Amino acid sequence: MDYAKSLSQRLAVPVSKCVSASASMTQQLLAGPAPSPRPYRVCNWDRSLRKGIMAPSLAELLRQAQSALSLPAPVMLVLDEDGTAVETEAFFHTLEENTALMALSKGQSWSAPKTRGSQVGLSRKPPRRIDVACVTFDLYKTHPKDLGCLNVKATLYGTYSMSYDLRCYGARRLVKEALRWGLFTMQATGHVLLGTSCYMQQLLDATEEEQKEEERNPLPLQNLLPCSLPALPYKKMLQ
Repeated sequence: MDYAKSLSQRLAVPVSKCVSASASMTQQLLAGPAPSPRPYRVCNWDRSLRKGIMAPSLAELLRQAQSALSLPAPVMLVLDEDGTAVETEAFFHTLEENTALMALSKGQSWSAPKTRGSQVGLSRKPPRRIDVACVTFDLYKTHPKDLGCLNVKATLYGTYSMSYDLRCYGARRLVKEALRWGLFTMQATGHVLLGTSCYMQQLLDATEEEQKEEERNPLPLQNLLPCSLPALPYKKMLQ
């Protein structure tokens, strides 16, 4: 009987350890992974001291801010841009990284900065702008031997866009095309000069033939004289 009791006690110890280990592991799995720390910027009530702090939760951020700024407890966090209080963990997790916060202790309150330029609000998004015209240049290569290709794209008011692609082929191909166009130009110029010279030669030959015919066949003397002479006046005939 005593042996059975001792055996049951010995078996109960490892079983209880296994049950407690499994319960703690289940609790960890249900809790999920621990949140990773995120960066924040914290200042004191008069903005004379600023610190960058990494914290995964609101409680940890309060603790680090109190230690970094040497503030007496209790400490409260508000948004530096408008003084909104950060009191719950859910609201804390909605804040973006590098949000500017202010740590306030008992008796201190948030106040707007005296000058607009002294306020640092990294959480504020830049105002939306309207682009009138945007021109982009893209230089690329389709082959290692190419000189390069240039793509020019212009966008007007973010709606209308047009692009032009200027492609430059390889150096060898470019020289070959230039020689081909030079040869074509020289051939065309030669044909024009040859045709013009032939036409001018024909004109000269025709002029020389006319002169030779006139020398061979001179006009008779009667053809040189006028056909009829004018009549003399009556007074001159009486004399």
